[in-house]
Amino acid sequence: MTALAIRSQPRPPLRRAFGWALRLKLNGGGLGWVERVVLCLAALLVLMLIVLPPLLPYDPTALVDQPLLGPSWAHPFGMDDLGRDLLSRVIYGMRMSLTSATLVIASGVVVGGLIGLVAGMAGGLLDAALMRLTDLFLALPGPLLVLAIVAALGPSLEHTLIGVAVVWWPWYARVVRGQVRATVGMAHVETARLVGLGRLRIALRHVLPHAFGPVIVTASLDVGNVILLLASLSFLGLGSPDPASELGAMTARGLTYLLTNWWVAVIPAAAVFLLTFIANFAGDGVRDLMERR
Repeated sequence: MTALAIRSQPRPPLRRAFGWALRLKLNGGGLGWVERVVLCLAALLVLMLIVLPPLLPYDPTALVDQPLLGPSWAHPFGMDDLGRDLLSRVIYGMRMSLTSATLVIASGVVVGGLIGLVAGMAGGLLDAALMRLTDLFLALPGPLLVLAIVAALGPSLEHTLIGVAVVWWPWYARVVRGQVRATVGMAHVETARLVGLGRLRIALRHVLPHAFGPVIVTASLDVGNVILLLASLSFLGLGSPDPASELGAMTARGLTYLLTNWWVAVIPAAAVFLLTFIANFAGDGVRDLMERR
């Protein structure tokens, strides 16, 4: 086998991923230093939320000390109104918020991506019907629809996630459908159709990969928005009931003590801000990286 033939063989996926990560580390993928720092912070935050909670010394629901005790070396974030360690509750709450946002976005990508793919590949009457259904969901006031769904099902985190997922898929349906319609007329798709490949194989192998980039960018930018929406809904009492560690519910509960014991409300609210801030800037970095690649 000649050297040219060896060089032309595709590299394994793991090796390609390692080479891409190494190039990103060496030259930043064309990103500015601020974007690289934020992406590193986002990766560090995700790693911390995965590794740190089992290592915390206190259970987030356990009564461990006097209520409303101020920040100290033993309890850096102080205690809440029931005597629970606020640091443990905030860390678990951040992990819950990030996990919940990921689940909502993943469901939106799957449902919206499937609808957009079917609409873009089918065209005609089916395309029009699916897009009018998408427009109907986009026209509805999202927060009010979520409130109605949670009110009908009952307040809990699972029902809140269902309500948010119901109003989140249309954006991905629009993105995928637009990319599919722009791809079906390309030369490689026409060639695949002429050689007799089935519609399903053409859709999955030759059309759908062109939508991955815009979907990844949209999903990365949506993380902060979903986190903020979930925190707002739990602030209104539509999340898991106490003693669940939800940042919005913790902030709402601590408003009573805002002027006397500020840490009970301010620290969970600051955690929501930190998650949203890093997620939004990381989404901008992912968008710039995808555009350069």
